[in-house]
Amino acid sequence: MPDLRPVAHIIGLMLVALGVMMLIPAAVAVSQAEPGWAIFLQSAVATMLTGCFLALSTLNALTESLTLRQSFLLTTLTWVILPAFGAMPFFLGPGGERLVDALFESMSGMTTTGTTIMVGLDEKPDAILLWRSILQWLGGLGIVIVALVFLPVMKVGGMQYFRAEGFDTLGKILPRVRDISLMLIEVYLALTVAAAVAYVLAGMSAFDAINHALTTIATGGFSTRDTSFGEYSAAAQYAAIALMWLAGLPFIRYIQLVNGDVRPLLQDVQVRAYFRWTLYAIALIVGYRLLTRGGDLEAVIRESAFNLVSLMSGTGYGSADITAWGDFVLLVVLMAGFIGACTASTGCSIKVFRYLVLFEAIRAQLRQLVHPSRVAPIHLQGRRVEEDVITSVVVLFTAFVLGFGLLAVALSLTGLQMRASITAAWTAIGNIGPAFGREVGPTGAVDGFPDSAKWLMMLGMLLGRLEMVAVLVLLLPRFWRN
Repeated sequence: MPDLRPVAHIIGLMLVALGVMMLIPAAVAVSQAEPGWAIFLQSAVATMLTGCFLALSTLNALTESLTLRQSFLLTTLTWVILPAFGAMPFFLGPGGERLVDALFESMSGMTTTGTTIMVGLDEKPDAILLWRSILQWLGGLGIVIVALVFLPVMKVGGMQYFRAEGFDTLGKILPRVRDISLMLIEVYLALTVAAAVAYVLAGMSAFDAINHALTTIATGGFSTRDTSFGEYSAAAQYAAIALMWLAGLPFIRYIQLVNGDVRPLLQDVQVRAYFRWTLYAIALIVGYRLLTRGGDLEAVIRESAFNLVSLMSGTGYGSADITAWGDFVLLVVLMAGFIGACTASTGCSIKVFRYLVLFEAIRAQLRQLVHPSRVAPIHLQGRRVEEDVITSVVVLFTAFVLGFGLLAVALSLTGLQMRASITAAWTAIGNIGPAFGREVGPTGAVDGFPDSAKWLMMLGMLLGRLEMVAVLVLLLPRFWRN
């Protein structure tokens, strides 16, 4: 049985930080004379007290490193415990949501999925809207830290390939978390401020700009409007296209850029592939729409680019009803969502790097069939891809595909029709945002889904956000044995 005390200590510290963040919407509620300020204050106090108790009671167990088992436990428990506490303002606040709905909204926020059960966002208190955005912002920052610190050590999804990028953390997780977190927070804050300024200049109110900046950089997709970006100006949509795409880039490249080295960003094969594939998908959608429906060229390009980048990056904003563009467009965006953005970004789904590794592995296997005696190591961007990286990537692909299929079947058994069950599984396990189908509300909310479907989607969000294997390994009896 692994020692849980170091894990409990770190989670306690994170709960304290989460409680402090709850004071921000509480202050907004006071300034707006909203009735929910006391609920946010009570939730903040309860969260901070719980966090302090955990941290102080396990202080003697703090070490300079975490074991592999502790790392797996920490990553999973973080995305279970923090959303549970983050749901308190939704459950206890004005017009309190049911427990399953409050947990769903919080889990969707922390995993940066962006699927919502809330309707009437235009009428919601500012404090509730801001809290949703803060949850996504924190979740986005947290997952980048996990991708750069923990997943390489745990060798999940081929992330050990990135340990040579200067973030070798084996046996030194806690000190490196502090170092990397400080650098990431600086970059993350800078991008968020830049996004807020861009949205204000594009005509948004300050409140809307701040909220959308928080959820854009996190590629989360929560909006303050039921129509998402549908009512904002073309300038705001163009700004969002650029910002969503930038949020899908590896944050390690931003750190290197800040340190004065632009070459890793420009030479990154993953970034180049992400750029190309995005353009290809946009071109397919624009061409299809112009051939089948015509329309104003600028509007077609803008709407197509906005919604494609939104879904491929895993943000999930919408500016139009893409189901009205035809089944071909829906197929393209579903495929784009399955690809996702870059590794070590706030983006979601399988991610570009793993497709590149898979394609190279397939090419190597085909060459091996033609020349059986030839040994041809796989290389990516001039570096050899080790066998354990390839195996890890293949395992993640397999787990992702099987997880998606099983989740879609399970959702269909709750009574959802085929399109809704497939896209709900797609959006949950890929942490993408919207679902499509008759059971989905006109604003994209899934409040009409059965409770069983909501629980299943929450499980899918957790599995997808933590790269599948990092959660499933906890189910192995061998994991809990010394």
